[in-house]
Amino acid sequence: MEATPFFWIIFNVLVMGMLWLDLRVFHREAHVVASREALKWSLVWVLMALVFATSLYFFMGHEKGLEFLAGYVVEKSLSIDNIFVFSVIFQSLSIPLKYQHRVLFWGIFGALVFRGLMIWFGLELIGHFHVILYLLGAFLIFTGLKIFWIAEKPLNLETHPIILFLRRFVPLTTTIEGQQLWVWKKGWQATPLFVALVLIECSDILFAVDSIPAIFAITLDPFIVYTSNVFAILGLRSLYFLLANALTRFIYLKSAISILLCFVGIKMVMMDIYKIPTEWSLLIILLILGGGILLSYRQGGQNCHK
Repeated sequence: MEATPFFWIIFNVLVMGMLWLDLRVFHREAHVVASREALKWSLVWVLMALVFATSLYFFMGHEKGLEFLAGYVVEKSLSIDNIFVFSVIFQSLSIPLKYQHRVLFWGIFGALVFRGLMIWFGLELIGHFHVILYLLGAFLIFTGLKIFWIAEKPLNLETHPIILFLRRFVPLTTTIEGQQLWVWKKGWQATPLFVALVLIECSDILFAVDSIPAIFAITLDPFIVYTSNVFAILGLRSLYFLLANALTRFIYLKSAISILLCFVGIKMVMMDIYKIPTEWSLLIILLILGGGILLSYRQGGQNCHK
């Protein structure tokens, strides 16, 4: 069963409603998001994703429910890299903790729009040129190997091209003006929160270049691709406040993500020869991520005993 326009409308109305409640009710006033609050919201978003998967199971069938779960786990795991970048951006621009949620809210909102457009464009290309699946699969394998073997360069905002562009063409103020992205000071000026927002949007677009092709290895159903991306993104803010200071302890997680990218790349390349069942794909994905987390935990425990 394919998703009808009714499913699309209901889903997007629900998402807009959740975002409105988030902005106007639960986070109306700027405050520091404590670990307990972040954990609560992380569990809420995961639970909602599981409820949605169950709904797909009953309304669209067993396969669609599993495809959503596999896609959601892939997108959620690949979004972890965003958290590292968010932390560096906020620290470099000296954005106080209590204002970071507002920046992430608008960043996530923009990511939903951009990813929706990228998903539509990608599926249109695949529909007209099937060979693109093989190219995307090869790209994912290359990206996974690159992550595994080549260390990332640290993000330097002083020489970042986006920062240089903004300084040249946009009037900026260096002072934090509450939650404001723009202030009037003899003309409109962008605050550091706006600069952080632009950097977050651009970084998410770059990460989407990896994550969106990855889910094409799971399914080419537009509704499943879009909804799994949306749920992964919606839970990213609470995950950031929960894990931002703890991710360095998961030393094998990046290696697990690189293996995951290679797996979905191989799955995409051999899709026309042998289609790995969705149940097995989901199990392999969970084993890869669980293995990375378990190895990191064991290594951390060994270091504590030394």
